[in-house]
Amino acid sequence: MRLNRLDLNLLIALDALLMERSVTRAAERLKLTPSALSSALSRLREYFDDELLVQVGRKMEPTPRAEGLHDAVRDVLVRIDSTIAIQPDFDPAASDRSFRVCLSDYSQMVLVPHLLALCAQARATVRFEFLPQVSNPARTLERGEADLLVIPWGFLSPDHPKEVLYHEEFVCLVGKGSALASGAFTLERYLAAGHVVMQPPDGAGDSFEAWSLQRHGVARRIAVTTYGFAAVPALVSGSELVATIHSRLAHRFAGMLPLAIRKPPISIEPMQQAMQWHRHRTKDPGLAWLRDTLRRAVRRMDGEDAESQGG
Repeated sequence: MRLNRLDLNLLIALDALLMERSVTRAAERLKLTPSALSSALSRLREYFDDELLVQVGRKMEPTPRAEGLHDAVRDVLVRIDSTIAIQPDFDPAASDRSFRVCLSDYSQMVLVPHLLALCAQARATVRFEFLPQVSNPARTLERGEADLLVIPWGFLSPDHPKEVLYHEEFVCLVGKGSALASGAFTLERYLAAGHVVMQPPDGAGDSFEAWSLQRHGVARRIAVTTYGFAAVPALVSGSELVATIHSRLAHRFAGMLPLAIRKPPISIEPMQQAMQWHRHRTKDPGLAWLRDTLRRAVRRMDGEDAESQGG
């Protein structure tokens, strides 16, 4: 394929260079020699009449022209991948495809085990790469860095298809022997207590419960911050602290640690946990299979939750 002397391989090289900002790393990514990629960069510079990447100290930085090209190049490559490179049929028991999914450690603990159990039942040979949530998750879809997002509805992009998977309530976790475990759990006691809060790393914004409480004008006295939900229950255990956390996660840890679950003294709207995929990849049969398997994983999770709570 040639676009006025620019062939597809050069676009692939440009994409890798802009992603890695290093000739050596980009060459490793594409399984080429550094000299071959240097040659491709020279042809790209000639075609665009721009340096594209310039050496600044030990790093290469993109020029303004290159920055402007990056999303457009990614979009072209995602379109090609979704319409030409993807096979028309998908057999999970005969595929070595790797799915890249952005989601929190909370989702990995409560939902992913059911996804993997269903994959085992189907003898699926696919692989999964679970990626941390970032400040602009839609860009990971648009740049082809992730196949699927599993995040709260309010953080999804309006530009791509999305679907609610399930609803999640929030509860408060306190140490079983703490003063907060007995007596009326009032708003006054809640606000006076020290709080353990999950703060997403790398400036990825607030967690859902923090965002919800801020909307009510509630300011907590934060005593401890951590970068993952899974650590929160252990940090509360044995202390006089409190954490506002997903109900499913709280019930899982309450059976393992000396913790008590209290109803929040303020209304917190349920979280709509959703999935989102790139608009050009709706008909991708592999992603269609993954979305359907996630729906079944939710039903499996809900059935197990109902059974454990005597439902």
